[in-house]
Amino acid sequence: MLPLMASKVRLYVEHPLGEGQSVVLTQPQAHYLTGVMRLGVGAVISVLNGVDGEWDAELVEAGKRKGVLLCHAQTKPLQVPPDLWLLFAPIKKARTDFIVEKAAEMGAKRIVPIQTAYTNADRIRVEKLQAHVIEAVEQCGGTYVPQVTPLQKLGAVLDGWSPERRLMFCDETMLDQPSAMSGSAGPWAIIIGPEGGFSDPERTRLRAMPAATPVSLGPRILRADTAAVAAMTLWQSRFGDWQ
Repeated sequence: MLPLMASKVRLYVEHPLGEGQSVVLTQPQAHYLTGVMRLGVGAVISVLNGVDGEWDAELVEAGKRKGVLLCHAQTKPLQVPPDLWLLFAPIKKARTDFIVEKAAEMGAKRIVPIQTAYTNADRIRVEKLQAHVIEAVEQCGGTYVPQVTPLQKLGAVLDGWSPERRLMFCDETMLDQPSAMSGSAGPWAIIIGPEGGFSDPERTRLRAMPAATPVSLGPRILRADTAAVAAMTLWQSRFGDWQ
């Protein structure tokens, strides 16, 4: 048997993966591989499901409406990111999509949209945001797919907060104060406010939480999507898997 050619395409599938495992493609997946990427029988792609790592899989049946993959060998084990949640208030659609995509790329384990006093959006489409997460994981070489939770009110989230999970509270009022990231690795969350910032009652409650660490993201007020990237960079370089 000739050696398999290296894959340049990564595809998320909702199917168990293992040596000799067949994977029946959905119609959109079959169209993508054969109609868009122009792959035919014998082509090798990388597949992942968020559980079994990454596998080389050969396209053994190819068509624009149906197709079948055959798994050959695992190329990456499941790489679970640090136990980091990102809590953020949804903003304009394109910027919300950006936050979710970058959270997945940068190693969030869970993505939690929250509704605050100044949140502009009162609804989100979880399935669409989850699809953006999957696309981001496919592109960045990850093997773990973080979950996007339904939109929840900030008060309800804080009511059920575990004291064991530290909370990095990005406070836009701390522009002239240095960041004081204390603590150690373990369960953490980052919370980013909406475009209008946190209300005074929300800020008071967050600051009163024993698990919360208020931090500054620099001397300028950042847009919410920029703040999410800056905060995750700060946390990952201090406690995460970038060290």
